Amino acid sequence: MTAADGGTWSIGELAGRAGVTVKTVRYYSDRGLLPEAGRSGGGHRRYGSGALVRLREIRSLRALGLGVAEVARALEDDGRLAEVVAGELRGVARERAALAWREASLRLLAECDGVERAELLPLLGASVLPPDLDEVVRFWRRSLPVRLPAPLVTRVLDEVVPVPPDDPSPGQVRAFARLGALVADPAPGRAPGPPLRGERYRPAVLYEGLGEAYDLAGAEALAGRPPAGREALDCFADAYALALGERDSPLFRRRLAELLGREETAVMARYWKLVVPLLPADRPALGLLHHHLTEALTPADRLTGLTGLTD
Repeated sequence: MTAADGGTWSIGELAGRAGVTVKTVRYYSDRGLLPEAGRSGGGHRRYGSGALVRLREIRSLRALGLGVAEVARALEDDGRLAEVVAGELRGVARERAALAWREASLRLLAECDGVERAELLPLLGASVLPPDLDEVVRFWRRSLPVRLPAPLVTRVLDEVVPVPPDDPSPGQVRAFARLGALVADPAPGRAPGPPLRGERYRPAVLYEGLGEAYDLAGAEALAGRPPAGREALDCFADAYALALGERDSPLFRRRLAELLGREETAVMARYWKLVVPLLPADRPALGLLHHHLTEALTPADRLTGLTGLTD
């Protein structure tokens, strides 16, 4: 197993046993990855059996795609090896997702007609794969009250911003491409501003209450019942009344319904039309729940007179 010279191997002998070139052994040795057992009388490197084991480990890790720096970190100890492997797995997942998005994008272009292809090509060319949702997040941040606590903003964003799937369909690629174009449009009014204001208005109270109302409405929708049931609707109206320092009443609900009706812009309608197919089946879209609850505020003819809500 070992050479006669003190049970060690020369660099050429180690290279031969490992099935690599002398240049490869010298390369890893110069970078401190191979332990030397000492030097010969002529100053030449000598290696023990541990260097052969280490060299095989290096080759295995390199064959898995790790760079020299990552290999060096991985070989420090078992904890570092697990950390490096976990990082590489995340990188592989990103590469796999990017490849799946590329394939779905190509399938989309192959399936659509010339008119749609002309529309989609610039949109696909302007986005990364998988899509970056920073513009969507900024779109929503512009629409939320500035006084909203950061944890509450995060909860809202988690609900309204779709997560790109790792293995998209061509239809999902189309929806994300159009969504990116919608939220990136710099025209004024693309992101709706908060409809409520005034000294008594407490946005945190409103959004906390709306979260409860949407949870109730979503549970009804998942159960196959109309989402705007009495409990959800009462919670919805109470959220606005408490936030505005007013009392819930039929008149309040009619005034609120008209105000919220004016809030439903074409941009937001388009947003939710694109987003609904991108959400999991067990995650009702907040935009649709909000619409149903708003519509249910006034079963009879609506009245006007919204000054008290908007001053």
